Amino acid sequence: MGRRTVLDYDRYRGAIVEQTDAFADLLAGRDTTTPVPSCPGWTVGQLARHVGYGHRWATEAVRGRGKPRTDRAMRELSQYVDEDPGELAHWLREGARELDAALGEAGPNVQVWTPVPGGRRTPEFFARRFAHETLVHRVDAVLALGERIVLAPDLAADAADEWFALVESTWPRYLAEEHRALHGPDRTLHFHATDEHAEWVVDLTGETFVWRHAHEKCAVAVRGPLQELLLLLYRRRPVEEAEVEVLGDAGLLVAWLEVSAFG
Repeated sequence: MGRRTVLDYDRYRGAIVEQTDAFADLLAGRDTTTPVPSCPGWTVGQLARHVGYGHRWATEAVRGRGKPRTDRAMRELSQYVDEDPGELAHWLREGARELDAALGEAGPNVQVWTPVPGGRRTPEFFARRFAHETLVHRVDAVLALGERIVLAPDLAADAADEWFALVESTWPRYLAEEHRALHGPDRTLHFHATDEHAEWVVDLTGETFVWRHAHEKCAVAVRGPLQELLLLLYRRRPVEEAEVEVLGDAGLLVAWLEVSAFG
């Protein structure tokens, strides 16, 4: 059976700071105008600004308990050109620590606004979301700067869990026609980590998007290291470049990845 990893609130809070620090460390002495291939149109500096503004936005949501405003600077990243990497790294770390402090003050169980339907509307949503948001964008920076990717297995497995859950929650609201076209008999996908006890099945045989931790025979199976599966799910690597083995209906995999997102 597949692995279900449940991480606690403090692990998520710690991951936000750890992943941000790792991102900030990458910036030292680097050219912040380096393009980020996995985030087309952005530079490494703009990517850092996106992450830092996200942290500040989440801090406002946790502290204000309502929907935060969207700062104009969050949308217009093009204004950030050739920034000093040291100053940018300091600003990035500062935002992560502000979010960590807000999460610590609020605790995991108070009621807050969250941007997706369903689930518990508590600060735990923001702790988990921004742990993985920061992790994935650190990976974007690592890919852009040609460094080696190393992910903690517990975070990578939980990031995949969260990805499937968010896709499930938003599936009816995005690309409805494209989604309906993927449903039908034998429309199942199996993702199997070869280096960790982690597996997922996506089941599109009914009218809704269903996923579960399971080991089942499916129309297409994808096998590979956990972090490669995560990069594939987040579309940070195309199927043909990912270090995975695809067995069965590769066309279904490609078609499903093209329309699987949560925002």
